[in-house]
Amino acid sequence: MSSRQDIDIRPIREDEIREWIRAMKTGFQQPPSVSDAEVRDRSTHFVPERTLGAFDGGRCVGTFRSFAQEITAVGGTPVAADAVTNVTVTATHRRRGILTRMMARDLAAAKERGDTVATLIAAEYPIYGRYGFGAATTGVEWTIDVPRAGLDPRWSGPEDGGRIDLVDGDGVRKIGPELHERLRRVKPGVVGRDERWWQVRTGGLVLDPASWIEPFQAVYRNAGGEVEGLLTYTVDDHWGDVKQPLETAKVKDMIAVTPAAERALWRYLCSVDWVTKVRTGMRAPDDLLPHLLPDPRAARITTQADLVWVRILDVGAALEARTYGATGSLVLEVEDRGGLCGGRYRLDASEAGGSCERTTADAELTLGVSELGALWLGDESAVRLAALGRVREARAGAASLADALLRTSRRPWCPDIF
Repeated sequence: MSSRQDIDIRPIREDEIREWIRAMKTGFQQPPSVSDAEVRDRSTHFVPERTLGAFDGGRCVGTFRSFAQEITAVGGTPVAADAVTNVTVTATHRRRGILTRMMARDLAAAKERGDTVATLIAAEYPIYGRYGFGAATTGVEWTIDVPRAGLDPRWSGPEDGGRIDLVDGDGVRKIGPELHERLRRVKPGVVGRDERWWQVRTGGLVLDPASWIEPFQAVYRNAGGEVEGLLTYTVDDHWGDVKQPLETAKVKDMIAVTPAAERALWRYLCSVDWVTKVRTGMRAPDDLLPHLLPDPRAARITTQADLVWVRILDVGAALEARTYGATGSLVLEVEDRGGLCGGRYRLDASEAGGSCERTTADAELTLGVSELGALWLGDESAVRLAALGRVREARAGAASLADALLRTSRRPWCPDIF
């Protein structure tokens, strides 16, 4: 068995991309074969210093990649983030500190670059808290039983003077980026989408022609002709034994920047002929959807789980980037075993924003950096964390004050898996 010291962790070379992809797929229990198309695509956005491999005697046994991202803070400010992804350790090399070394290297580089936070989607819950990440958003998927929903089958379009049109991939690439930017300016937790994202999701860049299925794409325009919503979905081809259509529509993406657009797009999808079930994809936990139906119980939660995890790298910058629900001051003792941002900070907050600086004043609330990450986007409750023993009050009422300052009226949400 190789010792920890024998494992070489370093940026990979371009000629090692195929081997790196193979190791990544092996770590995710996927068929390890690698196509030339996968190698070419990875090469087009290959950033050596942010693509790490763990090598044992020349064999890649661990993978780690990060990329530049922006995540929207409460109040609409985009914040520079180090997005972590493609993290694996081969089963033969577990428990040798490989992930710890790769993570420490990447987070130190992100801190040096000036990134405010790091983000990731956790495949397994127990792993990332020990590196200072906290679960900051939740995703919920509903399955709608359309016949039970109580919707009028005679519906023929939006009642507000708007309209819905089907568009192709070219049309989505023209209107989608600007519409998504509008959503990103108002919804905490939403992350940026680059040109490649739109190319891959709309068929402009097809990595595997054998598995590509062109989706349906519907646009909602208000009475003035302005685009306010975009829905992307597929429909399976399933019929019952007695020639009864029992098709399921699966939402791949839905952007709505107004309640009218949200209402119209859900109503449209539930009116498509032969569709008896709708799977919504991951939505915000306080999505309007169930209560847009005459019978909200027709929308059943089928998945509910943590989604984006946040690791604070710069406490002052993170807390100054967002706005607050009330006016007040709070002294925080932030504990960080990773040594990146621990210390005592005074937050002076108001609805217009806040200032956060290091202080020698007595701490009023003590919490780990992972708990601060969970609180940053406004979804978690400091009172709840205190009840769980994860936050400690040095002054009575400090957790309640933290909730009054940090929590948001609508819950944060990220529509993307990255």
